[in-house]
Amino acid sequence: METVTFKPVKVPILTKSLIEELIGKEGLVKVSLDLGISKVKAFIEDNVLKVDNIELDLTELSESIDDENGVYALKNGELLKIAFFKDGNYYKLRAVSHHTAPTLEINGIHMHRIEGITPWRDAMEKVKLLKVRKCHRVLDVCTGLGYTAINSMRKGACEIYTIEKDPNVIGIASYNPWSHKLSDPRIKILLGNAVEVIENFPENYFDRILHDPPRFTKVSSELYTLDFYRELYRILKPGGRLFHYVGEPGRRRCKSMIQGVRKRLKMAGFSVLFQGAGGIICERVV
Repeated sequence: METVTFKPVKVPILTKSLIEELIGKEGLVKVSLDLGISKVKAFIEDNVLKVDNIELDLTELSESIDDENGVYALKNGELLKIAFFKDGNYYKLRAVSHHTAPTLEINGIHMHRIEGITPWRDAMEKVKLLKVRKCHRVLDVCTGLGYTAINSMRKGACEIYTIEKDPNVIGIASYNPWSHKLSDPRIKILLGNAVEVIENFPENYFDRILHDPPRFTKVSSELYTLDFYRELYRILKPGGRLFHYVGEPGRRRCKSMIQGVRKRLKMAGFSVLFQGAGGIICERVV
């Protein structure tokens, strides 16, 4: 287990849809270069965007950006697509739109719900169902882009431990403006296998646990076992609440998997309350 110091990379962020929206405009405009978090004043003349000390040829950018949902960073005067192959996987920051939080894709599988909902709203719903309150200590299993950890902090949690197994995910998050609050001292990023990391926590340590694993596969199956659930139960305080993301329950195979998860959670000692936001909400009664 290693504690990671999160270092945001603060550079202008662009998408193809943003560039195309600006093409043809003239004069003073307000533009977001951080995926909708804030807006700055800029000036457009003959499809050249001028903001601070930066000049961008919008026509040239539109022609050079070939990925409709790609996210690009303007770093050291060069346009850098926030996507890469590493360790046998393809990582990509995928834009939902140019004015909201993106999702993370690994090998083409996105890590948030995006149909009829934004990734940020997805995280907000999960944290709301978890009922995070002021001064709670929260465990966030599977950091990803950090949206649930950040929203737990926004709800008043004063100490959040978030576990991420893949350092490449932290690297891609560093370019995402919506992830930058992971640098807040209330959030502690632990790099390691969650199955091993949680063994280091004492009993009854957390008020809330948000378990947001990737969809069930051979690789992620260890995060769905009875032994892992028993460890989550051990480190959760009596009266504490667990949110366990499992995916959408509409498919036959998924329904069968969810039934198995519910059964194992009950065997671990949890009281299963209900399902919502693609997950199962439980409590530790004693």
